Amino acid sequence: MKISKYPYVIQKEILDNMGFSQLLMLSFISKKLKKFIKSSQNKRFESIRSIEYHCSHRSDPPFVHIPFKGGYEPIMDFLNRNPNRNDIFQLNVSGKMIDFEWCDYNNVPMVCGYKLDKESVTESIHSYFIDFFGNSMQYYWRVDNIRKPSIHFVPKLENLSFCIDMSLDEDFKDMEKLETFFSSYPVFKGFKLKAALTTELFNPESKFYQAESIWVNQSHHTFPDVLHHFKGKQASIYCGQWETSQDLIELMTKWKSGEAFQNLEYLDFDLWDGEILEHQILNEIGAKYIDATKTPPTHSVPKVYDWIYCSDEPNTDPITSHTYVVRATDNRVASIMIQEKRISFGVWNKTEEEFLKLMD
Repeated sequence: MKISKYPYVIQKEILDNMGFSQLLMLSFISKKLKKFIKSSQNKRFESIRSIEYHCSHRSDPPFVHIPFKGGYEPIMDFLNRNPNRNDIFQLNVSGKMIDFEWCDYNNVPMVCGYKLDKESVTESIHSYFIDFFGNSMQYYWRVDNIRKPSIHFVPKLENLSFCIDMSLDEDFKDMEKLETFFSSYPVFKGFKLKAALTTELFNPESKFYQAESIWVNQSHHTFPDVLHHFKGKQASIYCGQWETSQDLIELMTKWKSGEAFQNLEYLDFDLWDGEILEHQILNEIGAKYIDATKTPPTHSVPKVYDWIYCSDEPNTDPITSHTYVVRATDNRVASIMIQEKRISFGVWNKTEEEFLKLMD
């Protein structure tokens, strides 16, 4: 079908009803058609929140998709286990000729021979994505199921953020090797860590602490103090059991004084076994209270990164609480909500005066 023979309205209607992978393939036909697709689909492309290169294991080539509320749309697969030479076609991708084969199952192009030239192929395809879809959205490179901190391929590309899902053995002790692994990456956008009993400590300047967002699942509170030197924005901690509230009290006290955690905007701490001593924590940090007759405002911010596939909720869990603290250095407010086994801490971009006016 030759699209150009139709009036503009019909051409746009045809493109509006195509999937992103179809539009991507169509863009290779000619520069003129590519330009028309980009201009006619501009608003649609700008609505894309992120494009994700998802590696199910560190040695696996990525599967590229566009997440959206309640689902995702695949656009390219870098893994082609059994290429059929009769079905291979070549495309000029950012000046590099790359072999592809069409995948009927996912309706996406599959890269052929990726592992033979992964750095150059990845760079060319990523450059094409940015030129075609634009750079208004986030581009993520996500690697799941990392069991050992060994060095693997890490692309260094424009506008690309890294998200790592790692699990450490119960008896893990080689922190030097782990730090070497961290240092092979740029700063992480998101880091998901499952750990158990190790008592070894992170380097205070570790790339782990510099991650914008961390999600930590620890079976015991003997793992290195994952928040002590945290410089990021969001942290979710799931702890099997602990012996003391002191770490959380210290964190909130340091935030309140302005000594540390200046970038923190959201903290969620969930305890499976044990007790969170609400009154002890609130008393020691010098919490303030909103009048019980007033309805407190609800804190919620966009998630830095969402580990849940096809998530329906782009924002952090809401915090609606009569309890808050004020930072001494700039008078900024943080809401604190303590439930039976959960503490939520949300920092407002407002002074105490501005915060209290929300309830007038």
